[in-house]
Amino acid sequence: MDPKQNNPKDPQGQRRPPMPMRALVAWFLLIALVVTVFQLATQHSNKATSLPYNPDFLTLLKEGRINKCEVVMEVSGQSFIRGELKELDGTGIKQFRVETPVTENLVEKLTAAKVPFEFKPQNPLVWQIVSSTVPFLLVFALIYFLFYRNMSGSARGAFNFGKSRARLMTRDTNKITFKDVAGADEAREEVQEIIEFLRDPKKFQRLGGRIPKGVLLVGPPGTGKTLIAKAIAGEAQVPFFSISGSDFVEMFVGVGASRVRDMFEQGKKNAPCIIFIDEIDAVGRSRFSGIGGGHDEREQTLNALLVEMDGFDTQEGVIIIAATNRPDVLDPALLRPGRFDRQIVVDLPNLTGREAILKIHARKVKLDATVQLRNIARGTPGFSGADLANLMNEAALLAARRGAETIHEKDLEEARDKVRWGRERRSRVLDDKEKRLTACHEAGHAIVLALTPGAEPLHKVTIIPRGQALGATFQLPEKDRYTEGRERLLGMITGTMGGRVAEQLCFGEITTGAASDIKQATHIARMMVTEWGMSDLLGFQHFGTREELLFLGREVSRTNEMSEETARKIDAEVKRIIDECYQKAVDILTHNRAKLDLLTSLLIERETLDGRDVEEILKHDRILTAAERNAEDAVKEAETPAAPAAE
Repeated sequence: MDPKQNNPKDPQGQRRPPMPMRALVAWFLLIALVVTVFQLATQHSNKATSLPYNPDFLTLLKEGRINKCEVVMEVSGQSFIRGELKELDGTGIKQFRVETPVTENLVEKLTAAKVPFEFKPQNPLVWQIVSSTVPFLLVFALIYFLFYRNMSGSARGAFNFGKSRARLMTRDTNKITFKDVAGADEAREEVQEIIEFLRDPKKFQRLGGRIPKGVLLVGPPGTGKTLIAKAIAGEAQVPFFSISGSDFVEMFVGVGASRVRDMFEQGKKNAPCIIFIDEIDAVGRSRFSGIGGGHDEREQTLNALLVEMDGFDTQEGVIIIAATNRPDVLDPALLRPGRFDRQIVVDLPNLTGREAILKIHARKVKLDATVQLRNIARGTPGFSGADLANLMNEAALLAARRGAETIHEKDLEEARDKVRWGRERRSRVLDDKEKRLTACHEAGHAIVLALTPGAEPLHKVTIIPRGQALGATFQLPEKDRYTEGRERLLGMITGTMGGRVAEQLCFGEITTGAASDIKQATHIARMMVTEWGMSDLLGFQHFGTREELLFLGREVSRTNEMSEETARKIDAEVKRIIDECYQKAVDILTHNRAKLDLLTSLLIERETLDGRDVEEILKHDRILTAAERNAEDAVKEAETPAAPAAE
């Protein structure tokens, strides 16, 4: 028999999922209970009236009021008569019961009165036992299946509130190893040290050292903290317990502390082992809030965690690994040596790390052989591992949508732009004036950035609306930068002014399209003056406000650390920097006005130009053909000095 025949289809042709066995049993018990209650209620409403055999039964028999009857024969030899009795007014029927021995005279009298009757053997003792116990059994069975089994099976029953929800992971359930981790080499090395200690403790104990009791993984969201913990579970040959910080907190008092103690009891029984607590800030926040008071259940849970990690009854062999992206809110007692001895920073990946992460995610998709993941990594500064995974998935979806066999570089670039700025909004139709205004604005950005010394290379310029922007100018950094010089910062401010200056030169008016440019330029200029000490007037000083989070109870108000005169000087210095950069942008675009008009026209025609197109327009006043580009590339390769040979 084909098993598919037992799985019917819905009207849309999709197979319906089979009903779980527990649900079938529950529905069966519910129906049986309803039927039993209905029968008991019916029997109660038609309760039989007990009549004496002589003279009432015989009198009713003579009067013809007996409708029908049954002679019930019991195993013990006793018998009784039950049947239906007509009412005096003839409007209804009443049940009756008569205790009497069965004699031949009774049979003769029933036959003479023409009353239909029959003999029916029965065991009333068994029937009474069954009829009285079955309803209660059905009720208890229904309660068991609907409530107790569901609650206890999911570890949320009343008897399991204090039990730990930590899940034990083995190599069979977790296939992730350090081969699947990239972009966090330092964190990987420090964690690898813990795994080696668990495998060979004598290697580290030979010199009197001890392994850290706790390791805290700190970093922005999506950088791979939980992935590193899963890789530890895949690499270590010891039990690995995984739990979330929110699993400790419940509505009942004392549950969190009880779960902490139970979790460590399980760890001690399986020592040496690793316990991983994800999002520990849910339970490890600072215990003093500064506002209000009273008993806090989360605070008691934290106290139990502190005692278990380093208290009187602490045992070796249980290593705690926790992850959080909010280390500033954790309690200081949790971070002291002896509890979390080591903090490992899992930062955003650099250029090499992003390329390695993209290669890992490229294993699961069909990537074209011509794709240069290095270029994609260059164009994704600030992307986390989760962002890069989303980028690769979006690229696969885009390639599948257009019916391609493999993923091309244009799919990856489109996915990158979609993840960072949003998808293209071609439904936002611009009229000719707005389209020309947008093209002029973006052309101004492109020319100023291309002609500003020290600026990052241009990647592409587009006037296709994306997200909230009507157009965009993208740069492609050659490498990751961790410090910025004053000249580069001034060049960035000058580049943001290109759009507004181009609008004034081409149309003689300004629009609201430069709102984000003004915000970015003002932010950079103010940071140069107040944070980075790059102002000749104010010098090497820090000017800012001291602001603390309210729920930490440290500072409620914001305190200014400068006088009103200093604040006026800061505002004047910020305005001076912006005005100077604005004038530089005016000079660049005024000197290249013809190229601005040409680039604007090409943008209106093609909607998107890459960085090389802009470079050729500025250099040759036109876009070169493919043959000319190949000849130019050949000349550049010939002029490039060869790398010295290794000795």
